[in-house]
Amino acid sequence: MSAPTALREAPWHAGLRAARAHLVPGLVLQAFAIALVVAYYWHPPTHAALDALAAFRERTGWFYGIVATGIFGGVLPQLYLKLDPATRTRYTLAQGAVLLAFWSYKGFEVDLWYRVLNHVIGPGHGAGTIATKVLFDQFVYCPFYAVPAEMVFFAWCEAHFKTAPVWADLRAGHWYVRRALPLLFGNLGVWLPAVCAIYALPLPLQLPLFNLVLCFFTLMLTHMIKHPSSK
Repeated sequence: MSAPTALREAPWHAGLRAARAHLVPGLVLQAFAIALVVAYYWHPPTHAALDALAAFRERTGWFYGIVATGIFGGVLPQLYLKLDPATRTRYTLAQGAVLLAFWSYKGFEVDLWYRVLNHVIGPGHGAGTIATKVLFDQFVYCPFYAVPAEMVFFAWCEAHFKTAPVWADLRAGHWYVRRALPLLFGNLGVWLPAVCAIYALPLPLQLPLFNLVLCFFTLMLTHMIKHPSSK
């Protein structure tokens, strides 16, 4: 697809189109994330249950992030796709295995990212601390690394691990505007409210909440990514 054709749809329109396709479950998930944070601070039974999860999270360390993120980002979305006849053949077994490996690695990466922010900015949960972490997360980490890297990886996976069509799309011009920017707008719609809730929780609970949101986001990402040659 030529660059002029790709630019006919504004990036924010593409992002909003994908977000609207999953609007209801996305809003429900965000409401659940906010309710979970409120319950953690104001509902003693929820606080006790989440403290037990935090203790388990700390005992398992890096292993938890790798396994849990692989399940929520790689296994559950693929099961959902397999249950829908329209998407049942979307990914082969090999593609599914690679996606599982990718999200397992991302569990390590995101866990490290949360630890770095906690160390550099601080472990507090005041408005200023949360806002600073959200700023770095959504306007530095995501646009300059996470979103473009995910787009390239998923395009390579959709191309059945062929690098030529991905490289051709990268060289076609306006790649960031055509591919990454639409996802970035969709990303903000999902993750901007979510990371506010995530950073309002103690560090050991941030990755578990991230994983709940990730399951939905992965489905939205799958909805947006198409093989470059198919357009």
